[in-house]
Amino acid sequence: MRKLVYYVAVTLDGRIAGPGGEFDFFPLGDERQAAAYSAWGNPLYPETVPTAYRAAVGLTDVPNRNFDTVLMGLGSYRPGLDEGFPSPYAHLRQYVVSSTLRPDEADPAVTVVPSDPLGLVRELKAEDTGLDIWLCGGGKLAGALLPEIDELLIKSYPVIAGAGVPLVDGAFDPTVFDAAERTAFTNGVTLTRFTRR
Repeated sequence: MRKLVYYVAVTLDGRIAGPGGEFDFFPLGDERQAAAYSAWGNPLYPETVPTAYRAAVGLTDVPNRNFDTVLMGLGSYRPGLDEGFPSPYAHLRQYVVSSTLRPDEADPAVTVVPSDPLGLVRELKAEDTGLDIWLCGGGKLAGALLPEIDELLIKSYPVIAGAGVPLVDGAFDPTVFDAAERTAFTNGVTLTRFTRR
């Protein structure tokens, strides 16, 4: 069965964005450190690079390795939409879970799901595509989908936000994951893969 994998950047205090959805404050390090970090991550997870930036980093024709479907909340989708990128991951099947986004506001390649994200994920997991489902945000959606999250890929950045969107925003539901592997980078970022116990 396919896995639901929550792959996301997070601050030291557990925020995936600022109070207004800001995400440009995550420190990447100097030019050399940022390049080394991208050179490691982009080939490993090429499908997580937005379509508009794939050519610039040499991923134009690189096939998907891990995911063929992306799932996001409105807070993750809206910044690209507002910047003129209504289909941010055109190389993936795209779903936006939102009760307020009208389907005619989104690109035809994006499926707007107004309710029941758990039902959607269970349907997607039952498909036999060979690749997993990427949950790219946000915190409320992660809280709703916690029963179905199989893995966490957490990019922890050396910054404290102080306020903002939490990694998971839902009911109190202690869920144990095991650290399967961890990679540290010279820019202070660590990537940890956690598997559901």
